Amino acid sequence: MSAASSENSLRVSTVSRILFGIIAVLALGGIAVSTVSLLRHYAKSETQFCELGQKFNCDIVNRSEYSSIVGIPVAGIGIAGYAALFVLGSFQRDRVTTPNRLLLASLAGLVFALYLTYVEAYVLETWCILCLISLVFISLITAAAIAVKMTSTRA
Repeated sequence: MSAASSENSLRVSTVSRILFGIIAVLALGGIAVSTVSLLRHYAKSETQFCELGQKFNCDIVNRSEYSSIVGIPVAGIGIAGYAALFVLGSFQRDRVTTPNRLLLASLAGLVFALYLTYVEAYVLETWCILCLISLVFISLITAAAIAVKMTSTRA
């Protein structure tokens, strides 16, 4: 391995490989949940699978004024964010910069998800089960990204 390529590569331990795999799988789950949320955002009909009364209703949340930022659906932002985390966790794991990027991206996603959870709890006063599942996914990804950062070493 040349000096230049060794500066840009990371020695990925077995633990890190497992963590990267976990991150990739969780990111795929996040993409799936965000895709369903995006479909619900644009749907015209009401759904029953996510409605458990006035306090738990994905349609209310996914169609509220808070479901878009400058015209971009929050669920679409979620798909893009989870896709970026998937790429970092699967195809970019040997790069020296990946643990930092992964940690930064997951923390940004977690802060965004916590803001949206605040909106659900205190503004809309209605919970979206899909959003809560997404919050669990990004929380677990962030925990795994912290662990990756702590276990990563240069080659």
